[in-house]
Amino acid sequence: MKKFNLKMAATVMICGAFLFSSCVGSFGLHSKLSSWNQNISNKAVNELVYLVLNIIPVYGVCYLADALVINSIEFWSGSNPMASIGDVKKVQGENGNYLVETLENGYSITKEGDENASMELIYDKDLNSWNVVADGISTELIKMNNDGTANMTLPNGEDLTVTLDEQGVADARQAIMADAYYALK
Repeated sequence: MKKFNLKMAATVMICGAFLFSSCVGSFGLHSKLSSWNQNISNKAVNELVYLVLNIIPVYGVCYLADALVINSIEFWSGSNPMASIGDVKKVQGENGNYLVETLENGYSITKEGDENASMELIYDKDLNSWNVVADGISTELIKMNNDGTANMTLPNGEDLTVTLDEQGVADARQAIMADAYYALK
């Protein structure tokens, strides 16, 4: 009888997690650890903490927990157990900075310095759709279908059905860019 090979078993488990879930995931736990490490102090302290957390293998354990457990939960349930509701992040855009707050079912986006310029991106689990809510009016942006397609609402109000693959993304970009081109004229 052959000896049980721990490396082989770990490799099979990791490959199985990626092959059977088909979800790369957001790696929330690993991202939070990395973000915490980067905000401790100066570069030298950050590097020392990074090295210690790799020697102890905190980074490795977090990454493995994300890959095997948390990302699988996120894929199958549709929600990330590591998402922090109420967290606000500053994002720099073309027209200034925006504050993005994580909600239970989406995101609230507000232009920094102009609290009246805000909107929410809300996920409706029952309809499997993403909606934008601005000035109290909700508009469906995209609805995922069970047949591997999605219905998009274009800026001109027309609907477009695309496949959930690279070709579908290219079709969606082309339709949106064509609307933007004609809107500029």
